[in-house]
Amino acid sequence: MSETAVPGQSGATSQRRWGRGAERSLRLRRESWGFAIGSILFALGAWPGYASAVGVVADNITYFVGSLFFTVAALVQLTLTGRPLPHRGSTGAEQFDWYSAAIQFIGTLLFNVSTFAALLQSTGADIDVRHVWRPDLFGSIAFLIASALAVVATTGRESLWDPNARSWWSTWSGMAGSIAFGVSALAAVVVPSSGTVVNAALANLGTFIGALCFLAAALLALPQRRPR
Repeated sequence: MSETAVPGQSGATSQRRWGRGAERSLRLRRESWGFAIGSILFALGAWPGYASAVGVVADNITYFVGSLFFTVAALVQLTLTGRPLPHRGSTGAEQFDWYSAAIQFIGTLLFNVSTFAALLQSTGADIDVRHVWRPDLFGSIAFLIASALAVVATTGRESLWDPNARSWWSTWSGMAGSIAFGVSALAAVVVPSSGTVVNAALANLGTFIGALCFLAAALLALPQRRPR
């Protein structure tokens, strides 16, 4: 969730592309806080005992609202923070960065579908479990692909191993979160004979860990305030 100026570009060109420093910083903060709030809500929804305390419907509302924050943040990331559409003059890092943001946005839309279907199902609506699980699985795959592209983009700008860079930690935290979400989706497969999930505890744990990883990634991506 971070970009660097393209080598060889003037400061004026970079400013036209990304916007003025204060304006772009505000947009990046909105993006980061959107992902952070969505992550907190997902972690809360998966927290042991939360569903028992508030009820299944409220728990699913928590997930659904969290997915909306993810989608808004992903839309800001894709359209408002200055990522240019890939073109002939784009660097490899720029192209991977844009496709990462685009695929992640699609993933958030799929999470909107899965969490809304789960919410309807919890209210007694006749919703096929496949309408809950399939978009969740595809959303997790989209997040995993997006995280892999983000790693490639970060590597192109910095290096594969650079633990001193905030962007490096943010990117790999996002990758860890995507892997955890993927594990959660696989553990949530419904067994046809019993109608229960393969491993409910692992599904919740994967969601919880993944949400914490995305929270860390979002906070690390927050632009640092300049000292006055």
